[in-house]
Amino acid sequence: MPKTKTLEKNKLQEPKMFKVILLNDDVTTMDFVIEVLMNIFYHDFETASKIMLEVHLNGSGVCGIYTQEIALSKQKKVFDAAKIANFPLRVRVEEE
Repeated sequence: MPKTKTLEKNKLQEPKMFKVILLNDDVTTMDFVIEVLMNIFYHDFETASKIMLEVHLNGSGVCGIYTQEIALSKQKKVFDAAKIANFPLRVRVEEE
């Protein structure tokens, strides 16, 4: 009788997901926030406007949900764009 080998089944887990959240401030313009949402998060104008209003009215708004590496990369892009434009726009990444 031939020997049979049992292969272990590796359970693949979905990666943890992270929310990228823009925070409201009194200096950053609404136009700049819309620009960031369109150029970094690839939202269309209508969606970007809705998120911008959420940030403005509620103090924060979710730009997107990504794996940790992508979320942190987008966070850095927002920081860099805000710094170049001389805006204090803040962005937070938190686990979903």
